Amino acid sequence: MELRQLRYFLVVADELHFARAAERLHMTQPPLTVAIRRLERELGVQLFDRTTRSVALTAAGQAFRERVQAAVADLDDAAGDVADVAAGKSGKIRVGFVSSASYTAVPEAIRAFRQQSPRIDLVLNPLTSGEQIEQLLEGNLDLGLIRDPGDVPGLNLELLSTEDLVVVLPESHPLAAATEIRPLDLEGEPMILFPYRLMPGFVARVLRLFDSLPTPPNVVQQAIHQETVLGLVAAGLGISVLPESVQRFQMPGVTTRRFAGRPQTELHVARPHGESPAVEEFVLCLRETVRG
Repeated sequence: MELRQLRYFLVVADELHFARAAERLHMTQPPLTVAIRRLERELGVQLFDRTTRSVALTAAGQAFRERVQAAVADLDDAAGDVADVAAGKSGKIRVGFVSSASYTAVPEAIRAFRQQSPRIDLVLNPLTSGEQIEQLLEGNLDLGLIRDPGDVPGLNLELLSTEDLVVVLPESHPLAAATEIRPLDLEGEPMILFPYRLMPGFVARVLRLFDSLPTPPNVVQQAIHQETVLGLVAAGLGISVLPESVQRFQMPGVTTRRFAGRPQTELHVARPHGESPAVEEFVLCLRETVRG
């Protein structure tokens, strides 16, 4: 049984006239008659009562029509849905992002994208850079916003924005009186960083700032989320180094100071190789948001 036969049957059932049905189908009547008879043989039932003057559906034909109409409509809907997904008009995008991106690119990009593509569902996952890279490579994410990734085989990386790194201090810290802080000023200070495994590029970038010191940084605590780092700094457990956008998060008891030399961190868009119109549309929103 072919879909073409089912469509022929539905047109004949609508017209109850083989000549008019053939005209609607842009074919001659004999092959249409043959196709209906073949369908009846395959089903083992008579679908139409035919006389020289009229054509009518049998009881079996009426029941078959109701089922076929629903099935063909579902197939047509499925074909339309697939076409819309392929064209980037509907579907789902799974997006991962580091917490600092939620202060910069993500909110405005989401608003713009939802206005432009309301039929595409954005599934948002706050994840560290390491977690995103793993999930992107495993096919569990469609796009990620990650910090200082370096080169990652299997992923297409695009620099989205750069921002200065700042020193995060308790408000009562003696260095809070300074306008600018050098790496030497932080020698021996207890430091709070992200776990290297989860934010390898960013942590490596921070640690390189202290390469000139005779002793490595004194990392006393690790935390996964930027907000947690701020809370630990506010509690007086140590200082930290974070992207400048952290200043948008108002944490009582915490202050930030410029780092000498204005070292920077990079936010990248990461996605698997291959084209997706919906993902590309969201990347365009991210670019426009960053350009301001």
